Amino acid sequence: MAYQHILVPVDGSEISFSAVRHAAKIAKAFGSRLTLVSLIAENPFTEADFYYSSAIMKEYFVEAHANAKKALKQASIIAQEEGVEAETHIVTGLVNAEHVANTAEETGADLIVMGSHGRKGFQKIILGSFAQDVLGVSQTPVLIIKK
Repeated sequence: MAYQHILVPVDGSEISFSAVRHAAKIAKAFGSRLTLVSLIAENPFTEADFYYSSAIMKEYFVEAHANAKKALKQASIIAQEEGVEAETHIVTGLVNAEHVANTAEETGADLIVMGSHGRKGFQKIILGSFAQDVLGVSQTPVLIIKK
């Protein structure tokens, strides 16, 4: 099976950059499109039980967009080093597994490549496994990169 369009969520971590590297190699081998996305929470304080000002939200969005742009730029360079041009997008909304799966469907991706931090024990209980969650909800095949 040849993949036509590969989606890679990028969060600026080394493991997400490793996923970009792997995805770029696959894209080059199959002549696939490569799309890199960074998700930003539309309202990170949705569950908060305190008041926050619009100045706090503005500061959050400015910093979140700057971080996303920086991560996507680094990821694009990695893809270029592997010989592949990548599209980049910042996607706002919920930062959760469903949003990754929906983004894959909306963009027409037929493969999601993402990194897994490999948390174990107490860390996994507290932080969970984002990659495992994506596997659970996505109808699109998911390739998990461990290192």
